[in-house]
Amino acid sequence: MPLALIALAAIPITAGTLRLVEVFGGPHNLPTNPRITASPAPVVIHIVTASLYAVLGALQFSVALRRRHPRWHRMSGRLVVPLGLTVALSALWMMAFYSGPQDTNALLPIRFAFGIGLAACITIGLVAIRRGDVRRHQAWMTRGYAIALGAGTQVFTLGLGKPVVGSGPLAISLLLIAAWCINLPIAEYDLRRTRRARGRRPAPAVQPA
Repeated sequence: MPLALIALAAIPITAGTLRLVEVFGGPHNLPTNPRITASPAPVVIHIVTASLYAVLGALQFSVALRRRHPRWHRMSGRLVVPLGLTVALSALWMMAFYSGPQDTNALLPIRFAFGIGLAACITIGLVAIRRGDVRRHQAWMTRGYAIALGAGTQVFTLGLGKPVVGSGPLAISLLLIAAWCINLPIAEYDLRRTRRARGRRPAPAVQPA
């Protein structure tokens, strides 16, 4: 699973890297955005933290890694939480000030809702692990990661959907929203499958992070 998640995140990470190259004076390979040029700090913060969150977050799902290196899992988790919160907050900032023609009246509130949802999922997951509730922690961190990885799934919903529904503002909005509507049910299915596999076994107690 971690390799598959990293592969899904690779496309937006690559696009983000190209944007960083532009911001720091390199060639322009992406559509220009005057607001990014005028105020690049938030997008730099968002790209860097989102890339790290995508990779480290994916590794958190490795059962073998958690079992063999529990200390690494805890230390990595202490990075994943602030990274994820920074991703959410920087995304909300950019949505408020970087919005463009693609942000229709239907899409912008949903973008805000998922940005707030990402921050909420990570916060609930953090509170849960501080209380020693491993299962609740894993569930909410999984949901948060599914929201964040919407950027990877959007590459496919846009690429496959545009030839079918067109590239008008409403169509683009629906295709972007579809990515989250795919990721979250898959995350819930995986959580339910994991619960069934565990049966009635009690979750292991852990020390608060």
